[in-house]
Amino acid sequence: MASYWQIFISFFKIGSFTLGGGYAMIPLIQQEVVDKKGWLKENEFVEMMAIAQSAPGPIALNTAIFVGYKARGIKGVIFSSLGTILPSFIVILLIAIIFTDFKNNPGVERVFKGIRPAVVALIAAPLYKMGKSAGVTRKTIIFPVIAALLVWLLNLSPIYIIIAAILGGLLYGKITHKL
Repeated sequence: MASYWQIFISFFKIGSFTLGGGYAMIPLIQQEVVDKKGWLKENEFVEMMAIAQSAPGPIALNTAIFVGYKARGIKGVIFSSLGTILPSFIVILLIAIIFTDFKNNPGVERVFKGIRPAVVALIAAPLYKMGKSAGVTRKTIIFPVIAALLVWLLNLSPIYIIIAAILGGLLYGKITHKL
């Protein structure tokens, strides 16, 4: 069983060394809680990610809450949440203190532009792995690709994509249950 401090340190470490937000944290969380610590099984992690994405709030925090609860109950939630939140809070506080001196520095701008491709890769890797675990095939991968292209190229609101996906899922369910 995980101790409260193990939970805190795991999530603090993940939060400290991940750039790009919650989705970039997913592969590190998965590696830590499934592969290294064994707090969750692979299928539990995939199911938990579906719930974490559906729940309101940041996905990294939602994930930390689910893992903390699974590992140690309500107190585990507190330790995992604090471990996830504190690194960002500390970094933002430091940036707010010193950023006014560097905000127009071209070197700083170039560093942030250089980080972007790495962040995309950090987000794409766990999506691919989770897709394989969830049984996503080459036929079904076309739907998220089309959705991403519609949002990107046509500036279509993701809300319309979600509504279309809900309606499509309902229609598909009706058709397959009639057969």
